Amino acid sequence: MKYFTSLLLIFFCCQASAQKNASISFEKWLSLKQAGAPVISPNGKYIAYTVTGTDWVNNGYDAEICLSKEGQPPVQLTRTLKGSSTAAAFTPDNKYVSFLADRGDKAQLFIIPVDGGEALQISKDEDGISGYEWNPAGTQIIYTKSEPDSKKDKAFKERFGAFAVEGEEYKQSHLWLLNYNYDSILLAGQFPCNGLKEGSEKQNPCFKIPLATKLTDGDFTVAGFAWSKDGQSVIFNKQPNPLINSGIYSDIASIDIATKKINILVANAANDAFADWSPDGKAFVYRSSVDDSVTNFFKNGRLFIYDTATKKSHEIGQDIDENKSVFSWTPQGIYFGVALKMKSGVYLADPVSGKSVRIKTPLETISYIGFSKKSEGITILGRNFTDLPEVYLGTINGNWQKITSMTEQISAWNTPVNEIVDWNSKDGTLIEGVLHKPRNFDPQKKYPLLVVIHGGPTGTDRPEPTPTYVYPIQQWVEKGAVVLRVNYRGSAGYGEKFRSLNVGNLGVGDMWDVISGVESLAKKGFIDTSKMGCMGWSQGGYISAFLTTNSNIFRAISVGAGISNWITYYVSTDITPFTRQYLKATPWQDKAIYNITSPMTNINKAQTPTLIQHGELDKRVPISNAYELYRGLQDRGIPSKLIVYKGFGHSISKPKERLAAIWHNWLWFNHYVFGEPESGLPIE
Repeated sequence: MKYFTSLLLIFFCCQASAQKNASISFEKWLSLKQAGAPVISPNGKYIAYTVTGTDWVNNGYDAEICLSKEGQPPVQLTRTLKGSSTAAAFTPDNKYVSFLADRGDKAQLFIIPVDGGEALQISKDEDGISGYEWNPAGTQIIYTKSEPDSKKDKAFKERFGAFAVEGEEYKQSHLWLLNYNYDSILLAGQFPCNGLKEGSEKQNPCFKIPLATKLTDGDFTVAGFAWSKDGQSVIFNKQPNPLINSGIYSDIASIDIATKKINILVANAANDAFADWSPDGKAFVYRSSVDDSVTNFFKNGRLFIYDTATKKSHEIGQDIDENKSVFSWTPQGIYFGVALKMKSGVYLADPVSGKSVRIKTPLETISYIGFSKKSEGITILGRNFTDLPEVYLGTINGNWQKITSMTEQISAWNTPVNEIVDWNSKDGTLIEGVLHKPRNFDPQKKYPLLVVIHGGPTGTDRPEPTPTYVYPIQQWVEKGAVVLRVNYRGSAGYGEKFRSLNVGNLGVGDMWDVISGVESLAKKGFIDTSKMGCMGWSQGGYISAFLTTNSNIFRAISVGAGISNWITYYVSTDITPFTRQYLKATPWQDKAIYNITSPMTNINKAQTPTLIQHGELDKRVPISNAYELYRGLQDRGIPSKLIVYKGFGHSISKPKERLAAIWHNWLWFNHYVFGEPESGLPIE
């Protein structure tokens, strides 16, 4: 025991030494609990939501469902021991919360009383359930699941082993219908069923968890669905397959429950996707790219209303220059959310005129609003810039009551001060960013500067108290640096024209925006330009790589899952349309634009020590990009290190490996920017 205690003391001393001048450990930062996915009961009295925490023992994240009644302090409702409880929904009678959980038998559907108690399993699907929805009467459930291997598939694999044909390695997802009766579920297994024939339960009491029946079939996949208002049919998004590029060809269809007849309702050349029914069930709102499959990555998505009687559509929301996210269609109109620079706005669209008005809200950013079906109550997930996301109860007109207390976790933390700054880029474009400063910031001092670049490119950085992913911004600020996060051209929230500014100009224009931001801060006199670093993941990793080979203003750079060569990327990514759209050509049509925008083109100019981080199994930005940049830097004799995170794709999705990635960045920049001795991870 004394030996174990000594080891702990050594470990924590090592941690404190390695995280010099940082009061919050990386483990504590990564262990922050997060509230999400709120839903409101039909009567507007109850809110269920998930709280996700870090499970260090099993190297994962555990989500469980909490419940608040009529604005009272929430209680934890579910406890799935080895996994999460997700996809909460209220039964139409307001008595139960349903949810999905894998409790040893794949993901199944459970219900639990709103008053608490034991959860009751109501599905028994041998392949597990993906998503579900109750019918309006609460007597049936529609759900999706991926098709299992057929006997032919298994025999084929047994004979020929494992291989895949590119573009054909997928399983279609289809709709299944499950009947529900609480009494039958409650009594399941309490009476013997041996030898009983179908339909004989009236004479011989036998109750079993019902098996679902397949509703759709065929060579297509169901990518989203909803019951009709009368419960007689289901509307769904029908696309060729579940591969990511197939979504652009999605149509909207409906299936009659009784006859299983499928009708195609909306079938434009490009993507069509159902959003919500009108209150009377005679129309629905949907998103569409209409016939645009060549600029949809950066152009505004469009909203339309389809009238089921006339079978005609008309567009709404054209007066709003941004992508629109539909929350709900209520008797008052269609509510949707829009990014407004770093804030977010809620709008109400008139379904007849299509015109929109902004609704005043007390929060600076809103992720989601859920509307009660039989009351004026709503639930909100959002925050102000200084807070963590919280769940609220209220009405659209106000009286928002905070249900959660997530921000209390950081009440004693020495979080950075956030300031929104702007500057003119090289071509005159106005660019915004978030500047994180120490609480004791002194404009007369000179601070090291670290630049963190978001992904996307249609992401958006906003002020927040504990920012980012594998970059310890809070700890660096506490250590004595300032951090700039840049909403470079292409970022969301600034309109379609701004999002299109890096089309045909990737890397080049983005670099202008970053460097001009650095120069703007340097003119203010508080930046030590001899101590600067830059980093980013995905598109942010690409821009960081571009800066590595096209500039020398930084002392160190970190490239996370970044593109180094657009040709290498184009031929191996799972989203080839992205490259064709942003570069406006294939490599075989215009090799010059691929060279101009590729970091590897100017590898011989590289001078900056560069850390490269990449997931081993990344399909979005295949790891060949990391090896190409690493080999080029190594051949040039530039200090560089490539770290491969085993078993991960485009994101580092487990806490232990995320902790490692944070440490790798912390040590890299501490050495090259802060001048500290080079060292490895703090293990004793």
